[in-house]
Amino acid sequence: MGRRKGSHGDGRWAFPGGHLELGETVAKCAAREVLEETGVPISPLDFHKLTFTNDIFVVEDKHYVTLYMATRWPDAAPELRVMEPNKCEVWRWCTSAPSALFLPVENLMKSGFDPWKELMHG
Repeated sequence: MGRRKGSHGDGRWAFPGGHLELGETVAKCAAREVLEETGVPISPLDFHKLTFTNDIFVVEDKHYVTLYMATRWPDAAPELRVMEPNKCEVWRWCTSAPSALFLPVENLMKSGFDPWKELMHG
């Protein structure tokens, strides 16, 4: 997870992500965003859809629907690099949810979907 900076959710932990580009599939977007943000190349074919959250940022007057995708890493987890230092302080492998989660991740957890339980142990 990355600790966001310079935007809404500053100081909160989030997964790599961003906006879909015109005509882009969700899997291609996931692969592009992971590469742009962490430097880790993953094929869009290696992603599968999970769920979504409906995220209303009252103070910022923003409304997003966040789509969640998953992938499997090779045997050894790749090194994560901060590729966009103006948007992210640090990337960290997490085996459980850190405190101060970004609203979409909070909403994901509140929905009953725990990615650490579902993906790592399920």
